[in-house]
Amino acid sequence: MVRDFEIGAAKPSASERARAPHHLFDIIGPTGYVTAGEYARQARGVLNEIKQRGHLPIVVGGTGLYLRALIDGLFPGPQRSEELRARLRERAEQRGSTYLHQILQRLDPASAGKIHANDTPKLIRAIEVCRAMRRQMSAMWSEGRNALTGFHVVRLGLRPDREQLDARINERAHRMFETGLIEETRGLRERHGDSARALGSLGYKQAVQLLQGELTRDEAIAAAQQAHRNYAKRQLTWFRREPDVHWLSGLGDEQDIQTQAVHFLEKLEGAAVQGPTRRGEM
Repeated sequence: MVRDFEIGAAKPSASERARAPHHLFDIIGPTGYVTAGEYARQARGVLNEIKQRGHLPIVVGGTGLYLRALIDGLFPGPQRSEELRARLRERAEQRGSTYLHQILQRLDPASAGKIHANDTPKLIRAIEVCRAMRRQMSAMWSEGRNALTGFHVVRLGLRPDREQLDARINERAHRMFETGLIEETRGLRERHGDSARALGSLGYKQAVQLLQGELTRDEAIAAAQQAHRNYAKRQLTWFRREPDVHWLSGLGDEQDIQTQAVHFLEKLEGAAVQGPTRRGEM
């Protein structure tokens, strides 16, 4: 979604985007940030626009919280407190993200159990909500959510063999460094400095460490590969808890998996698809 972040974000190529319209790419600047709630608001507008044109909207991605916000809605949480967030980020830098996890554990054990101890942004938001509302965020999740309506939601999940997935992740991370991730990161740092928050994301973080002399090239690649594998594991853990996911045992670029997905949709009574010739939009 962030402009100028291309290689590390693994955005679809121009030829891939030409195969079907893609939406919500490059909607914020390098120093911006989109909350799950704002993403849900914009994405719902896009879904309805696609539906009105008689096409099938396809939502693709791996961030579970944002998908949940889109489909199930979010509770009416408090506005962001930049002062509190700055203090919490400083504490995380000084004492580690696990310190924030311990704070959240005291405030809201249920939410702490669902947020990884290394996921600083989500920890900060959860603490912010608990302190501002003087209630546990986990309790508010079940109240007053505005769920998506007007769509028959079908959830397809990819669950390839773990060794196959790890090999694909390792190859992808290595290819990012080979195709210009370091140069892209250097340019982003020169233009935006530390204000480009996405430089702390997977791949970019390791490229920054390389540029700062903290890691060698090989060490940076290995660290990026490990970080991506860890994230993939957390994704699978999250989505296994999601209801009604139809799992496909393979990777999305495999012809057999694509065929299975189309056949599954065709068999669903009332699903918003008439066959493989129906145009989809990402």
